[in-house]
Amino acid sequence: MVNPDSEKLDDRSAKTRQLLGMKGATAGETSIWKIRLQLMKPITWIPLIWGVVCGAASSGNFTWSLEDVLKAATCMLLSGPLMTGYTQTLNDFYDRDLDAINEPYRPIPSGAISIPQVVAQIVILLLGGLGIAYVLDLWAGHEFPVLLCLTLGGAFVAYIYSAPPLKLKKNGWLGNYALGASYIALPWWAGHALFGELNWTIAILTLIYSMAGLGIAVVNDFKSVEGDRQLGLQSLPVMFGVTTAAWICVVMIDIFQAGIAGYLISIHQNLYAAILLLLVIPQITFQDMYFLRDPLNNDVKYQASAQPFLVLGMLVTGLALGHSAL
Repeated sequence: MVNPDSEKLDDRSAKTRQLLGMKGATAGETSIWKIRLQLMKPITWIPLIWGVVCGAASSGNFTWSLEDVLKAATCMLLSGPLMTGYTQTLNDFYDRDLDAINEPYRPIPSGAISIPQVVAQIVILLLGGLGIAYVLDLWAGHEFPVLLCLTLGGAFVAYIYSAPPLKLKKNGWLGNYALGASYIALPWWAGHALFGELNWTIAILTLIYSMAGLGIAVVNDFKSVEGDRQLGLQSLPVMFGVTTAAWICVVMIDIFQAGIAGYLISIHQNLYAAILLLLVIPQITFQDMYFLRDPLNNDVKYQASAQPFLVLGMLVTGLALGHSAL
């Protein structure tokens, strides 16, 4: 006998997942604003918003004054809803044929929104992001428009990641690293530059940290193996097979975090290094429990259980760098 309450719960869960842009959603939404939000995949804003927090921490200059909090919140708006929303909408636009195979419930392949409406959304989000970046540069008193340049650079990377002829996502290594750097390095640089002076140490260290982001980006490839294979996209699961790609993914995440901990020891931030290494332990546990055993079915469960330890480790690193700069 079917439980009506259970059906309602499942329906609400599917609609929530659809709105957030998560795997396992269903079609059927009719509100144009909810459809636009679904295109922007709010679930993907979180790492970018967190990256701004890490950058503010690594600057060593953030205070809990009202002005600094408002600056940080505005930078989060830039990195999350505006530029990540732009990136995700752009990606859905260029991936509409792929999504028709892997995720036919997505707004474009399902016909829930027209192509001209999608293009308008891309343009509005990009112009809004550039405008906010310019305002932040003025607010921070920058002589050189650092945040505007970072925003332009991020928009360009997003374009070549999704759009032909380059379409970096066709190459598992280049595409996933571009994605990892966009999720870790770019918002980190923005947060750091807003409150301090961006330098080569921060730039290089976060690019190294982005190698762990490459591993996280690979996790997203497991949901679209069949479509990638049909359309000739060389994702790591397609190139190496599901099992090998899963191992590459977890090794990239763990080794580069351990490398960052080693760097923190070298600058005498031993306590922060120890905390970072301790955070890797539950990460490895969940990798074994979920991801390595069944990456195709446990990718979302793994992300929910293990990735919080990765992002906490990023903040620990940011605090360590900020402390060393004092």
